[in-house]
Amino acid sequence: MKTLGEMLLKEEPFSEIVMGNTALVRAMIESYTRVVTSYPGSPTPEIAVAIGAIPKDKRPFYFEFSTNEKVATEVAYGAAVNGHLSCVFFKSVGLNVASDTFVQLNHMNIIGGMVVVLGDDPGANSSQNEQDNRHYACLSYTPIFEPASPQEVYTFYQEAAKLSKEKGMPIILRLTTHVCHAKEKVEFKGWTPRALDKTPRFDAQNGPYIPIAADVFPMKRRALRRLDEVQDYANRSSVNQVVDHGNKNRGIITMGLPFLSLMDVLERADVKPDVLKLGVVYPIPGNLIEEFLETHAEVKVLEELDNVVEKEIKLLAYDRQLSSKIIGKIETEDWIGEYTPDKVYEVLKKTWPDMLPDRKVQGVATYDVPARPAQMCPGCGHRSAFHAIKKALKDTDITVADIGCHTLGYLPPYQVGELMMCMGASTAIGSGMSLFNDTRRVVVFLGDSTFFHAGLPGIINALFNKHNITLILMENGTTAMTGHQDHAASGRNFNEAADTIPLRQVLEGLGVKHIWETDTYQQYQLAEMVKAAVDIEEFSVVIARHPCMLKFTREQRRKHGYQARRVDIDQEKCQRLYECIAKFGCPTFTKMDNGSIVINPDLCIGDGSCLQTCPSEAITKPEATQPKQR
Repeated sequence: MKTLGEMLLKEEPFSEIVMGNTALVRAMIESYTRVVTSYPGSPTPEIAVAIGAIPKDKRPFYFEFSTNEKVATEVAYGAAVNGHLSCVFFKSVGLNVASDTFVQLNHMNIIGGMVVVLGDDPGANSSQNEQDNRHYACLSYTPIFEPASPQEVYTFYQEAAKLSKEKGMPIILRLTTHVCHAKEKVEFKGWTPRALDKTPRFDAQNGPYIPIAADVFPMKRRALRRLDEVQDYANRSSVNQVVDHGNKNRGIITMGLPFLSLMDVLERADVKPDVLKLGVVYPIPGNLIEEFLETHAEVKVLEELDNVVEKEIKLLAYDRQLSSKIIGKIETEDWIGEYTPDKVYEVLKKTWPDMLPDRKVQGVATYDVPARPAQMCPGCGHRSAFHAIKKALKDTDITVADIGCHTLGYLPPYQVGELMMCMGASTAIGSGMSLFNDTRRVVVFLGDSTFFHAGLPGIINALFNKHNITLILMENGTTAMTGHQDHAASGRNFNEAADTIPLRQVLEGLGVKHIWETDTYQQYQLAEMVKAAVDIEEFSVVIARHPCMLKFTREQRRKHGYQARRVDIDQEKCQRLYECIAKFGCPTFTKMDNGSIVINPDLCIGDGSCLQTCPSEAITKPEATQPKQR
């Protein structure tokens, strides 16, 4: 049986069941992509997992996790203007970080070609919002391909790469969460490995590459001209398709995941509408859409999130004086959430109530499934940190959260972190909260990965402008939330060992005078350090350190001779004060109907961080567990 890496490098055609993120990597290989960059963020991390399955010495392209999305975009752009087909990928809100560079890309002549893979997140499954990045495409005159399935991810990437090289412009491949993670049997073509051409092809004559005032207008005209050329391509391209049900009264224009959900829902319809599925969603294929509108009395535009395509179609219909009735979003809920089959059913039922049968099925039981609250893993160092920090702070203190696993400190029982914006924003927000504030101390939180990603400017600003805040730097040695990717303090990059950039030395180099550090399992010591830090009327830092225990336990299980451990409850000592549940909050503790507390053996990892939290000392020391009988 071939490994994932061997499968991705197969030279002959083959088919395999893979997720969209994996199909993308094979498309990179077949397209002879030479430079790939990223910053980790769901729903795209599995792209890097697939890349990592290919041994470095056999990998036909260079890959790196950059320090943030803006840097990743710039590295990919630099390679592309030097003649190498490049790709950058990141999650939806990552484009906000990259936007300062991204919006300029289409003004440049990118001779090698460049594909920007966006992992948009309808439903906010792993993001702080549902932002629709198609707006960025309109802002920057950048075309968008939008696949619906793993097969289309593979096909559309190759189309996007080819078009990008032909036009010398960036192309967005917009994936959404379900498309990234969906699995399908994909038909792959063969490929022939080629030696990497290391001849630098950058030539300033291909520019201009410096957008000074004298060149801005010619560069913009070129971007608009290329966009018109892509629209001509879109009108002819096979990435758009029509599903003809012979219904000239009703039609639907859709794309991406909503198309698959629509086809699922229409299986229950007696009379099915014709469907125009767009593969290029910006610029819209105007002639193709005009033909569809002219031949259908009513047309529903079915799209997730914002009404981007709807407005483009209505504008086209007005300009070309088309009489078809165009139905877009009807109510607020149509702007919200993923267009799964249930959602699409609701949207179509509101649009054409007679088209679909009633969903109620006689004799089928329904169940209310309780919500599963987000929570930190058993043994997480952040839990110990928040348990200790909560004791050190006053109720009047203001706490500012940031992005990371530690964001969950906002939830009960800790309730630390009263406001949050985006990666690295906590320090600057806290600085603003400290102004004209002599009575409420301000404490901000930042993860070690975010420290390098976007945290440094806020810290420098706090020092430069003498803001009186305390920063608690939550160091767990990895980018835990998105799959344990390395960062600049980890001692490795994606490809090899690297010099560690120590957090404390960076802070000292910036001029931070007041720094404490301890392991978060040392809860009393951490609480005392926080008390000391917040009492200083200057910028101060407490480094709260503990390895990510999910990563640690996975690594331990891979080692020979690993033996699981867990704690237990001495029921005779337990006074049922419930601090273990009400204040520490480890999911390992379970309250039974009789009021007793027991340990869930499937969750406990035996780290022992909970021992110091029990006032009655009823939690026993971790002991090795007996292996389950098979």
